[in-house]
Amino acid sequence: MLELLYATGIRVSELIALNVDDLNLSAGFLRCASRGRERIIPLYPAAVKALRDYEINVRPEIIADMDERALFVNMNGERMSRQGFWKIIKYYQEKAGIQKDITPHTLRHSFAVHLLENGADLRSIQEMLGHADISSTQIYTHVVKNQLKDVYNKAHPKA
Repeated sequence: MLELLYATGIRVSELIALNVDDLNLSAGFLRCASRGRERIIPLYPAAVKALRDYEINVRPEIIADMDERALFVNMNGERMSRQGFWKIIKYYQEKAGIQKDITPHTLRHSFAVHLLENGADLRSIQEMLGHADISSTQIYTHVVKNQLKDVYNKAHPKA
């Protein structure tokens, strides 16, 4: 789940709403329907591998009903809740010894910033994040602007 959040930048509400048929692992993407809109988000190979492993080795062992559509289920085999996911992220934060507070939005933010830092255009990021308004996506540019200023100050002979 954590890999998927970072791989796609989806919201935690979108994550727990995913159904098995929202994944197309052979094509390397997921379909995310939220707020009356549907978007297709690509997946990198490590995320595809993690999801395939979960679908084959983990999910079948914990689903309560073979007809369960939810992709992510709790230990009772039912659709995972937001609270259940928060417990998971807090568990791994503590296990990793991370002092800074980590939230699902931290992974969404990292997704957007890392795409920007590596040259993705703002419009594509807007689409992947599911922002109706580009101004919501522009919030992530502040980090990249700070990086540009550092590069400028180090590289420009008169800076």
